[in-house]
Amino acid sequence: MKLTPEAQDRYHKQDYARRGRIEGVELVERRRFNDDGGSMTELARLGAGRIEGLDGFEVAQINYSTVEPGVIKAFHLHLRQTDIWYVPPEDRVLLVLVDQRQDSATRGQRMRLVLGDGNSRLVRVPPGVAHGCRNISGRTARILYLTDVHFSSDPEQCDEGRLPWDMFGAELWDVARE
Repeated sequence: MKLTPEAQDRYHKQDYARRGRIEGVELVERRRFNDDGGSMTELARLGAGRIEGLDGFEVAQINYSTVEPGVIKAFHLHLRQTDIWYVPPEDRVLLVLVDQRQDSATRGQRMRLVLGDGNSRLVRVPPGVAHGCRNISGRTARILYLTDVHFSSDPEQCDEGRLPWDMFGAELWDVARE
């Protein structure tokens, strides 16, 4: 088949190849059980504060956050804390991760993941990996996250450092349209 010159100039094939991973970032799929009355997702089985399937992570705190439609909450990172993120399947959030660890084999690597959107999975975000999110749905999105360090607002104890939202390029937050 022959395309018009305008279409031929702009024609390309979408890249479905797996994107690069960041060392230490883990995705753990969770099964969602549903019936005609609703649904249930088992997020974690705990044993002595440890989550089955996430070796080395010990839960210290569980948090709940909301993000209004279109809002970007970015970038922050922790020097000590590991986060485990979960977005309910009914919501849709773009999670952006950028490895900022000086000695990491994946230093500078970026990952973009859509959480929720009908899926149930946990994401481990290790210390030194900058992360933030954008609500890409038309309603308030919810995030549940577990940490292995207690939150403190005391500047001497706080492990929540901020980076500019556009530090890695404002286009990183755009919805990719292929």
